[in-house]
Amino acid sequence: MSRHVAIVTDSTAYLPQDAMERHRITAVPLTVVLGDRALEEGTEISARSLAQALQKRKPVTTSRPSPEMFAAAYRAAAEEGATGIVSLHLSAEFSGTYDAAVLAAQDAPVPVRVVDSGMVAMALGFCALAAAETAEGGGTLDEAVAAAEKRADSTAAYFYVDTLDYLRRGGRIGAAQALLGSALAVKPLLQLDEGRIELREKVRTASKAIARLEEIVVERAGRSPVDIAVQHLAAGERAAALAERLRERVPGLAELYVSEVGAVIGAHTGPGLLGAVVSPR
Repeated sequence: MSRHVAIVTDSTAYLPQDAMERHRITAVPLTVVLGDRALEEGTEISARSLAQALQKRKPVTTSRPSPEMFAAAYRAAAEEGATGIVSLHLSAEFSGTYDAAVLAAQDAPVPVRVVDSGMVAMALGFCALAAAETAEGGGTLDEAVAAAEKRADSTAAYFYVDTLDYLRRGGRIGAAQALLGSALAVKPLLQLDEGRIELREKVRTASKAIARLEEIVVERAGRSPVDIAVQHLAAGERAAALAERLRERVPGLAELYVSEVGAVIGAHTGPGLLGAVVSPR
């Protein structure tokens, strides 16, 4: 039996496959261009392959889905019985994905509300889950959009990178440009702020940066019910250790997800990424 409202997102939400299937969320893939090969995220290139390419300093770029890909997703949802669609995407500051979805929505067979979440990775994923849960409860199109936007407003994302070089190459560091002159002397902690990547703090060593990341997450989580995602690229041991400590230190922890980001985000952060998303319920 189909839902009244369908949820579409993009591949940078990095939702666990079982969650996508359980909530019937569709993810339209972005593309990673590796040398002269264009590969769809999630099916044609893995995070591990991407990390290896970056470590070998192979040229890597990314590109948005075409409007036609979104149009196909909207048609499929309508054919399955949806009478409205919420299309939730990564920050328009990072990608033209939102714009492509808006173009496709104009000719969709059912009403489509396209939302710039201002988020990425599981910060976007939690928004998609909020919309899906509202739709499953019989919520209207407007109510599902409102649930996603409320979740986005309360969600925070923090991350550590071994080097700013990948973010610099992709032009995605925003105000953190000020760090470039001293990038070799500090380990930056970054955060999402109004859809952009901004500097949170400068820390002298990797171990201190990761310890500080943990403290920030614990402080942000407080004691209220909260979902947390720990995400990484080629830093599985760091991620597992951080997740274990957060399980012990966050009294209101509801769900804890631990996963590796995909190739699109990995292309802009580089191996060594360790991030945490805090999303109050």
